[in-house]
Amino acid sequence: MTSLLTFLFAITLLTMTPGFDTALILRTSAASGWKKALATSMGVNAGCMAWGTAVGVGLGALLLASEVAYNILRLAGAAYLLWLGVGLLLKPRSAFQDALPQAKQDGYRRVFMRGFLGNLLNPKVGIFYVSFLPQFIPAGGSVALWSIGMAFTHVVVGTLWNGMLIACTHYFAEKLRKPAVIKIMDRLTGCVFIGFAAKLALAKR
Repeated sequence: MTSLLTFLFAITLLTMTPGFDTALILRTSAASGWKKALATSMGVNAGCMAWGTAVGVGLGALLLASEVAYNILRLAGAAYLLWLGVGLLLKPRSAFQDALPQAKQDGYRRVFMRGFLGNLLNPKVGIFYVSFLPQFIPAGGSVALWSIGMAFTHVVVGTLWNGMLIACTHYFAEKLRKPAVIKIMDRLTGCVFIGFAAKLALAKR
C-alpha cells in the first residue's frame, strides 16, 4: 500500500508538471472548444496506455537498450513537434474553430491523433515508464498487468487534471475571442512547440 501511494503521489506530480501535452490541450481548448480538447486529452491517454502496454510486454526495454531505436523515435517526435509549431507560427488563426466553416475545422479524429502522436513519439515517456513503473511492481506480480494497471492510473489522474485545465480555459475563452489575441495565442503556442521540439532533438538519455 505504501508503494502504491508513493506511485500515486509521484504520478500526480508528473501529470501536473507543464509539458507539451499541457500546452496542446490548453491551446485546443481555447481554439476549438472543450469537446475537442477532451478528444485531445483522450489521445494523450491512449499514448500513455500504449507505452504502459509496451513496457508490460517488454518492448520498452528495447528502447532503453537500443541507441538507434531511441534516436529514431526521438528525431521523429522532434520533427512532428516542429511541424506543429511552425504551422501555428506561420499560419495563426484569427477566429476560433466554432466561427470557421465546417470544412476548415479540425475534426475529432485529427485532434485525437495530435495528442496520441505527440505522446507516442516522445521517447522520454517510454524511458520514464520503463525505468519508473517496475519499481512499484510487487515481487511475483505480473509485469504486464501491473504495468498496464499503473498506466491506467496515470490516465485517470491525467483525465482529472486535464478536465480542470479545460474547464478553466473554457471560462476564459469567452474573453479571448479578439482576432489579434487569437493570433498571438497561436504564435506563442507555436513557439512553445518549437521549443519542445528543440529540447527533444537535443536530449540525451
